Amino acid sequence: MKKTLVAMMMAGAALVAVPAGAQKGDDAIGIIDQGMNHSQVMLIAQEMTDGLGPRLTNSPGMRRAEQWAIDKFNSWGLSNVRRDGFEFGRGWEIVSVSARMTSPRPLALTAIPVAWTPPTNGAIAAPIVVAPMSKEENFAEWRGKLAGKIVLISLPGEGSEPDKPAFRRLGGEDFEKLEAFRQPKYDPEALNRRLERVTFPEKLDAFLKAEGALAWVRQSYRDGMLVHGEGYNYRAGHTLSLPGIELAAEDYRRLARLAKSGPAPQLEIDSNVRFDDSDTKAYNIIADIPGTDPKAGYVMAGAHFDSWAAADGASDNAAGSAVVMEAARIIKALGVRPRRTIRFVLWSGEEQGLLGSLSYVDKYLATRPGPAEGEDGNLLYYGWPNRYPITPRAGYDDLKAYFNMDNGSGKLRGIYAEGNVAAVPLLKEWLAPYASLGAGRVVAANTSGTDHVFMQSVGIPAFQFIQDPLDYRSRTHHSNADTYDHLKAEDLRQASVVMAGMLLASANSDKTLPRFPVPSQPSPYDPFKYKDPNE
Repeated sequence: MKKTLVAMMMAGAALVAVPAGAQKGDDAIGIIDQGMNHSQVMLIAQEMTDGLGPRLTNSPGMRRAEQWAIDKFNSWGLSNVRRDGFEFGRGWEIVSVSARMTSPRPLALTAIPVAWTPPTNGAIAAPIVVAPMSKEENFAEWRGKLAGKIVLISLPGEGSEPDKPAFRRLGGEDFEKLEAFRQPKYDPEALNRRLERVTFPEKLDAFLKAEGALAWVRQSYRDGMLVHGEGYNYRAGHTLSLPGIELAAEDYRRLARLAKSGPAPQLEIDSNVRFDDSDTKAYNIIADIPGTDPKAGYVMAGAHFDSWAAADGASDNAAGSAVVMEAARIIKALGVRPRRTIRFVLWSGEEQGLLGSLSYVDKYLATRPGPAEGEDGNLLYYGWPNRYPITPRAGYDDLKAYFNMDNGSGKLRGIYAEGNVAAVPLLKEWLAPYASLGAGRVVAANTSGTDHVFMQSVGIPAFQFIQDPLDYRSRTHHSNADTYDHLKAEDLRQASVVMAGMLLASANSDKTLPRFPVPSQPSPYDPFKYKDPNE
């Protein structure tokens, strides 16, 4: 029985195993062999996470990661491997952090410094005051009450238990929801409200400093003793004045309850962080497999290389970066010569507003007016795609397709057509060899919040893959739980095969994806809407 089983397994492997570089007609066979039987995706991911650690944009860790990626691409024989820089701002990293309650009893707290906030320069100790503030109108209530205090700025709220599984795969109903075309909803007033919100941290910092506060503390937005530490004041001259700390939600609410029921608790905080201003540019890492027809343009795959600093950035987005790199390795190992150049990009600055991919669009594809003076981060993220007219650059038509991966380490189940209904037949054709791997779906829905967005906004055929969510949104996204342990090897091998297959198919196809017209200023979705004075 045992010998029979071994023989069957070897026979099954032989159906897939084809010598690398031998494929002439059906590239999918070689891709599946190389990506399944000779995969390096988990080795790449492990080096990126356990080895390199957090990759906050412009941090010393990110600088090490940039060179590592360049060395990898060069070792696989890719061409024109390079850094492509854009102006960003300050580097920053966490050396250590300690937060503890010293009274009414000693208690260690789960904490993280908020990115790009200054250090405490040694431990600071003070009573807390719970002073929730989310807009300038809240300042008046706390004027004269914050001097010498550590200020808790979040509304504590209540704890809650999840009513859905933390880990899940997509099912039939999920796909049905994605099939429907979603009408775009352009709302200028909603855009203005978002722009106002992203300028609030500097206003709050100035108020707290003027009032004599020593530091501020916010509550994590997720239960489960998870912390995140996102912060966006990375530009020189816009760094906040006071140290900022994020506490686990459970710890934060305990402090708030104690402040209500008795004397204010005393906190001791030691935030040992440091800035790095040696190079204010951030860098995308770009590598090519040259095409045989210089007039045929190029196709591209990308994932953001940067992460937040709470953990090692495994699901967000070492997973996508490892898949893009493994796809490059697979195609190069096959020895094929694609008609179109295939470009691989590891983006920087995604977490601060898709800044790396925005830089690429602005440099090589199309321009918009602006940006306005001092616009960066989320301000730039919300403002840039809403300025018109769009002016295509000379290389606008050269990019024939862009594929992005940035939703954790879940299996690829297909691709979002991003509202480009005319592209559906060709996308299905390219995915067809991988349908048995679970990746055959093409849905009409669009997605947002990652590096295909600004390409789409100027009319480039740019697409995000559908992925099983796993525990991405429930636990790992931006959190201190985002470690290698949450990556799924079987899923990432499958994703690498699908990514390589889509790239090679699009690079060799006689057909190109339909494009939207160069977008113009949209009309308001509701031209009769009045502004709500309470918003």
